[in-house]
Amino acid sequence: MTERLFLDDSTLRRAEARVLSAAPAAIVLDCTIFYARSGGQPGDVGVLRWAGGETAIADTIKGDGETILHVPAPGAALPQAGATVEGEIDWARRHRLMRMHTALHLLCVVLPGIAVTGGSVGADKSRLDFDLPDPPAKEEVENRLNEVIAAGHAVHPEWVDESVLDDNPALVRTLSVQPPRGLGRLRLLRIGAGDPPVDLQPCGGTHVANTAEIGRVVVQKIENKGRQNRRITVALT
Repeated sequence: MTERLFLDDSTLRRAEARVLSAAPAAIVLDCTIFYARSGGQPGDVGVLRWAGGETAIADTIKGDGETILHVPAPGAALPQAGATVEGEIDWARRHRLMRMHTALHLLCVVLPGIAVTGGSVGADKSRLDFDLPDPPAKEEVENRLNEVIAAGHAVHPEWVDESVLDDNPALVRTLSVQPPRGLGRLRLLRIGAGDPPVDLQPCGGTHVANTAEIGRVVVQKIENKGRQNRRITVALT
């Protein structure tokens, strides 16, 4: 398996790891700061460096089981199995994705109790689809969203026993994606220090440490995507 260092600290920009295997299709490390594409969030890109060489990582995806695959650029040099490498992510891109992903959680906050039917996180714009036949006006959603962002709520992950979903299934807001079960523990993202918090839901993605770090966002459009499905697209300013 690949230890996911980003789950406990999304701010890590570089870290050392040992190469378990290396091939033109994928490099597998014993641990990584590279987020693997999932849950609507793109995989990280960056570079692996070792004594005498380096390779650009063009994508990061999930492999079998708990393995993460670092996809090298075409024709790139490969490290030897057993070698120690330093991985460095494209931080500017990752940080925009972190800001966006946290903003989408807050979009759920301003539409309380509305189920999410799909979504996508992007560095330039992101979207969530809601089971929402009569959405508020675009300007109202944008104003409420930016109010929550500007309040400067703390954001941090916490690990709990996965049985909490049996006791509180409403923690899961997404209809299309369910959190993984069977590992015994579950990662929640908590926004806000109060009880109840501003938001609390399962998430394995990367996020900023405080909502104010997101900055102001713009709601670009609200579209009809079916009889009740409404797509809300947001962008960073």
